[in-house]
Amino acid sequence: MTRAERVYAELLERVGEASPRPRIEPVRRLAELAGSPQLSYPVIQIAGTNGKTSTSRAIESLLRAHGLRTGLFTSPHLVDFTERFQIDGVPVDGAVLAAAWDELRLPIEVIDAELEASGQGPITFFEALAVLAYAVFADAPVEVAVIEVGMGGEWDATNIVDARVAVFTPIDLDHTAILGPDIETIARTKAGIVKPGSTVVTAEQDPAALVELEAAAERAGSRIAVQGRDFRLVEDRFAVGGRQIDVVGISGRSYDPAFVPLFGRHQAENTVLAIAAVEAFFGSERPVPEQVLDEGLGQLTSPGRLQLIGTDPVVYVDAAHNPHGVRALVRAVTESFSFEELALVVGVLAEKDAAGMLEALAPVAHRVTLTPVDSPRSLDPGELRVEAEEAVPDTPIEVAESLPEALDEARAWAARAEGRAVLVVGSVLLVGEAIAHSRAEGWGSA
Repeated sequence: MTRAERVYAELLERVGEASPRPRIEPVRRLAELAGSPQLSYPVIQIAGTNGKTSTSRAIESLLRAHGLRTGLFTSPHLVDFTERFQIDGVPVDGAVLAAAWDELRLPIEVIDAELEASGQGPITFFEALAVLAYAVFADAPVEVAVIEVGMGGEWDATNIVDARVAVFTPIDLDHTAILGPDIETIARTKAGIVKPGSTVVTAEQDPAALVELEAAAERAGSRIAVQGRDFRLVEDRFAVGGRQIDVVGISGRSYDPAFVPLFGRHQAENTVLAIAAVEAFFGSERPVPEQVLDEGLGQLTSPGRLQLIGTDPVVYVDAAHNPHGVRALVRAVTESFSFEELALVVGVLAEKDAAGMLEALAPVAHRVTLTPVDSPRSLDPGELRVEAEEAVPDTPIEVAESLPEALDEARAWAARAEGRAVLVVGSVLLVGEAIAHSRAEGWGSA
């Protein structure tokens, strides 16, 4: 094991990130014992259902183009654990991560003992992870940190910061067993990241979600800027390798057309939200300099989001894992590519809306291969087949015992005719597994 892998192994011994505890005080106490590293730099915090990681990466890239030393915390990782902690756009060095973890061990032992004495469970995987991220960024040191919320908001382990800017990507139904049964309840929980004196920047939202965000901003005395009202995407055009966008920011500035090297209108929307967030960070009346905008967007990447991992035949992966995200993916595929036929390789975790995702995928599916995800939470492909036969009728459906088998089957089919391609979708874990497999097999694109 590398040093970073040993840290990850120790974290995995704790309650996993898919089972968060609705509490924040133990995390705050842990951070205090670690020297309150989260107070060492200003923070932009991002919550929402879909688009959090892409928006976070766009914000970080623009801040880095401004000349700031940046920290970026996102979850989960695709292949390497260090992907979650980036400094100036590069995953943290494993030795640096391990050193920060060594410093955190004793505070964790203290808090674990306190929690046990009070009849509570010990610090969880994600609670320790969040404080570790804050410590790594303080040690760097960074000048600004971009922090993606793990789940929810109010009691999410990242929410021990007083973020200068609270950013909300579109809020929809996901993790309903934990966050609540409707958009209103989910939005209320996510709105917990809004702090007094902050600026709130939000994507266009379902009316029920927007009511909750506006109420949270009013309680905090925070200004709220809403996409479509206070800033907007004026025009979004397909371009080779991405999108060409025209934007009016919070500042009122009409920016020159900018190229975004990502596929799909949803990525154009994410980018507009990121521009507004950066404007809010520096002061809403101050537009992003055009040179900074071009540099920041030019260096932007979003791994696992319509990422090409193979060319012979063409294989893409996308981490969409709920119906809202899959619908955006299908629009992007339809707009950006001209495949004559597409084979889908699909794996889903048991707690997800598999039927809703498969129904959303049906318009682009010419063949479906179902596979387990490498996780104890994976939905059995046999059960998934029942959902697929109803959601994707009149389409060949295969079941594989593993992702490598599924990829072999789908790639062989795609190689038999021109205009065919493969798309792996349904789970972040599945996408990470596919990327690792493509690298091991030497496909040459991941």
